Amino acid sequence: MTNSSTLSGNNKNMITALLKGSFIALLISLVGILIFALFLKFVDINDSWIMPINQVIKVLSIFFGVKSFLKNCEGKGLIKGALLGLVYTLFAFVVFSLLSSSFVIDLTLVYDSLFGTILGAICGIICVSIKK
Repeated sequence: MTNSSTLSGNNKNMITALLKGSFIALLISLVGILIFALFLKFVDINDSWIMPINQVIKVLSIFFGVKSFLKNCEGKGLIKGALLGLVYTLFAFVVFSLLSSSFVIDLTLVYDSLFGTILGAICGIICVSIKK
């Protein structure tokens, strides 16, 4: 039998690890975007490169966030990775909306959330496989 206080403690640990992983992913995104913005200040690149580079930053952010999350929580990489991808996407939306002083909830947020969730799930599978 499982003691309910132990189960509750495990949930608290998982939530703490989820928030920590999401914060790490967000921090990587902020640093990556800042470095990219500084790069753009000195180098003129075609506008068509901006979105793909932003997506690469997002992929790296989610991967390292999931890796941090799963370091403290065993198994279920697909589910936990998807959860982190979604939480990170929502946190990133809030932070970047605050920075730009513009909160626009539209279909783009839905697509970003789906992308983050699917990407998180894939990263979760990869991270669990790497651990083995």
